[in-house]
Amino acid sequence: MNKKQKKMLKRIIVASILFIIIKVAKLPEYIEIPLFLVAYLEIGYDILLKAFKGIRNRQVFDENFLMAVATVGAIGLKSFDEATAVMLFYQIGEWFQSYAVGKSRKNITELMDIRPDYANVEDEDGNLEQVDPDEVEIGTIIVVKPGEKVAIDGIVVEGSSTLNTAALTGESLPREVSENDEVISGCINMTGLLKIRTTKEFGESTVSKILDLVENASSKKSRSEAFISRFARIYTPAVCYSALALFLLPPVFNLIMSNPADFGTWLYRALTFLVISCPCALVISIPLSFFAGIGGASNQGVLVKGSNYLEALASCKYVVFDKTGTMTQGVFEVAGIHHATIPEEKLLEYAAMAESYSTHPISKSLLKAYGNTIDKSRIENVEEISGHGVKAVMDGVQVLAGNDKLMKMYNIPYQECHSVGTIVHMAIDGKYAGHIVISDMLKPHAKEAIEALKKAGIKQTVMLTGDVKSVADKVASELHIDKVYSELLPQDKVNKVEELLSLKQPKENLAFVGDGINDAPVLSRADIGIAMGALGSDAAIEAADIVLMDDDPLKISKAIKIAKKCIHIVYENIYFAIGIKLVCLILGAIGIANMWVAIFADVGVMIIAVLNAIRALNVKNL
Repeated sequence: MNKKQKKMLKRIIVASILFIIIKVAKLPEYIEIPLFLVAYLEIGYDILLKAFKGIRNRQVFDENFLMAVATVGAIGLKSFDEATAVMLFYQIGEWFQSYAVGKSRKNITELMDIRPDYANVEDEDGNLEQVDPDEVEIGTIIVVKPGEKVAIDGIVVEGSSTLNTAALTGESLPREVSENDEVISGCINMTGLLKIRTTKEFGESTVSKILDLVENASSKKSRSEAFISRFARIYTPAVCYSALALFLLPPVFNLIMSNPADFGTWLYRALTFLVISCPCALVISIPLSFFAGIGGASNQGVLVKGSNYLEALASCKYVVFDKTGTMTQGVFEVAGIHHATIPEEKLLEYAAMAESYSTHPISKSLLKAYGNTIDKSRIENVEEISGHGVKAVMDGVQVLAGNDKLMKMYNIPYQECHSVGTIVHMAIDGKYAGHIVISDMLKPHAKEAIEALKKAGIKQTVMLTGDVKSVADKVASELHIDKVYSELLPQDKVNKVEELLSLKQPKENLAFVGDGINDAPVLSRADIGIAMGALGSDAAIEAADIVLMDDDPLKISKAIKIAKKCIHIVYENIYFAIGIKLVCLILGAIGIANMWVAIFADVGVMIIAVLNAIRALNVKNL
């Protein structure tokens, strides 16, 4: 609790104790009335002040005005206990609301803790100087000590350590980094000293972009929130004038009919009507539900840029994926060694040594799979044959490493491979020695992600890729994706999404999930754009409506479940609040409901709605 909440809680406790004492003690009227007024002013002075300021600023019709008029009117009718009770319970409801907002804001503020206060820069003498991250230029070497935050995105040039990425990704598993590894701002350095060469300015770094997303999320309101805002602007003046009419018209009608006017009875009913009509439950609980939903999602490593996108995601029925970097790791790895006539380890060694002079991604994947230091003194006469492969002599043995064209060039019979990927055929001293399959590996949770989406109510999953048909079909088959479209250019992806959008129902939404700069147009065109935040491009993150901070596609179904739970809670609160209000308003107008019923209709409903809204925070077990 903050200071304001603690102060209000003390006021509530003091006023409650005083109220109970007065009601239990059965004091004489001349003592009871002043004590009730003391309790009333103790708990309600700020509401009266806000109502007065609202009238002065010509912004009359709000909940403070309703409460002030109703309770002051009740005091005028000598219903001191009811006036005090109305104000007391109203403030209890407000306190609950404040506490709930604070609780849901906690996840956001925890995320805000990733903002670095400074960056360590070495001066000419080797001393560390703390500077504002905004002042650090691209290419500067910053030093991150254990326990400090990485201030700016960059590449490790010296040192190795373990990074805590929980604040960014929602994952508790630490990440190991060493020289030449990319690191993103907002991570906490846990063990070793790191020297990092910055690759971005602070304003363009990951941490700044995340904070900007979070800070602007509340400005993008959902249709439900917009409806409630419009509803409150019309509703509050309407009920004020209705209460005035309830107070004046029946007595005037009675006078015309030569009956007693009975102004006191109708005034009491009008005041009860005002208390009942207060729209707090709706005005507070609906935005709170969305705020809690966004807070709960951020805690799971899913950044939602606004409650409108959360609402749209709840109606998502189609999910379209990019392939490379989204469903696959985007990193080529050795997937298998087939038909080897020599030990596989030896074959891999020959391949890595032959390719050691190349910077091609295939070469890099072979070197990575080999994992040992290359002794280049063993390698002679390296010849790169363009479009074919490499010929080299190592340890006195001639090695050929390349595609089927290389084998045909040297008239070496080779084995066809039925695996999907890049095939590196190997020949030793003119004899075929086997082949190595290199392919883009699926993400660990990719298959689970598709299954989870179907369980979450997704009608169809689609994959769009620029890759060749054989590779695309194999990936789609492994993942059980419903449809796949391959060999697409960026503009073809947009056209395909346009086509898919035209086939869906009006109340159904389509989400596109991508990571690359070429995905930005598609992310913008889809009903909901979802970007991979950790390895994804800046353009994709900017264009997207939702960002997955750990690149895990399994989080998509999690985000959909969070959105559905949030929307379900919103509609529960709308139906509950309006339903109870309408019943109690009718009962109040005809004199069945008194001020105590009004208290429940206002404060009780608000507390129930607020407590229900808090449930949107609880998303861990979805």
